[in-house]
Amino acid sequence: MRYGEATVTVVDPRSYMTYQPFLPEAAAGSISPRHVVVPLRRVLPKAEVLTGRVTTIDQDRKVATVAPLVGDAYELPFDYLVIALGAVSRTFPIPGLAEQGIGMKGIEEAIGLRNHVLEQLDKADSTTDEEIRRKALTFVFVGGGFAGAETIGEVEDMARDAAKYYNNVSREDMRFILVDAADKILPEVGPKLGKYGKEHLEGRGVEVYLSTSMDSCVDGHVVLKNGLEVDSNTIVWTAGVKPNPALARFGLPLGPRGHVDTEPTLQVKGTDYIWAAGDNAQVPDLVGRKAGNENAWCPPNAQHALRQAKVLGDNVVSGMRGFPQKEYSHANKGAVAGLGLHKGVAMIVFGKMKIKLKGRLAWYMHRGYHGMAMPTWNRKIRVFADWTLGMFLKREVVSLGAIETPREEFYEAAKPAPAPAAAQQEKTEAKAS
Repeated sequence: MRYGEATVTVVDPRSYMTYQPFLPEAAAGSISPRHVVVPLRRVLPKAEVLTGRVTTIDQDRKVATVAPLVGDAYELPFDYLVIALGAVSRTFPIPGLAEQGIGMKGIEEAIGLRNHVLEQLDKADSTTDEEIRRKALTFVFVGGGFAGAETIGEVEDMARDAAKYYNNVSREDMRFILVDAADKILPEVGPKLGKYGKEHLEGRGVEVYLSTSMDSCVDGHVVLKNGLEVDSNTIVWTAGVKPNPALARFGLPLGPRGHVDTEPTLQVKGTDYIWAAGDNAQVPDLVGRKAGNENAWCPPNAQHALRQAKVLGDNVVSGMRGFPQKEYSHANKGAVAGLGLHKGVAMIVFGKMKIKLKGRLAWYMHRGYHGMAMPTWNRKIRVFADWTLGMFLKREVVSLGAIETPREEFYEAAKPAPAPAAAQQEKTEAKAS
């Protein structure tokens, strides 16, 4: 695109983009949380970045209503529109889930999970009450896909390392539970590697319950469909994602699961000025359809989202200039997953050949692939620097839970001091007389 040919405006409730495949490592302290996010204003210096939310879209007038962080909502006109809201956690009406659950869709949740887990170790180390200790040291993860398996693998690794520094807490005192409604975990890498992943986690003391679900978790009392009941302060929910529910307000054609329905060119069906990509788009998988699967759709993962973005950018420019649109087509290159330090599974696709790896080599593939896929060289270098330092320095096991309420200590210090007990009693007696 030539300079000055168009004005690009990005509206997002956050001023940064999160590379979600690194959230488990951020939760385990292997990567600095700030290195997992990319500041939009820094990487898009020629674009206008507005921190806010699009609440409605008027397609007839080509106007979007933006609700900023502060102040009144206003209308923002556009000529061309890109829908890339991503996905949110897919939840169910399970009693107690909203109050007790911890998601893993944002960097804030990853930081919160890390602080929370280390706080539980602090609690268990500071008490002799067995009931409190048992509840603090029981960790329940719901969802056995990439997010769930990777997160429990990384967090278990971190907790195992942290336990070395506690006098009254050991790995044997902890209980890690992974629950999934499906009959296997890590379906993205195939049944054999999924079975290996399950056996590997079980070998590390993780209890894996398949073909079951969670009925309730009120006040941390977890009840599973298979009859198991445990008390836990830590309930991590990674049971899939769904398109951003805001899409329902935009008047766009949606698929059966709420995704924006697009053509292979990433243009929204029925329009010639709106495109969509990523987790919120239902994009036909042309490679799968050529192979005979007429209902193949591109899965919501980083592999497709990053490649769709490049095609979408070219197509928007082509649309402005009146050129033909290019169809998005990408053959699956496989999948990689890390299960903690030096542990992982990987399935690499070369044409019709699939190479399956496990253990340390798969872990190297996981880090290598995602390290290079991380946007901007600035963040690539920082991530690889974190990994390099981790080879020589021990993992940090400090909980910064107070960061979530940073003013609490100052507030307590600034409150008026209570009157001395004797003076208060004299004042009370004076009022009574």
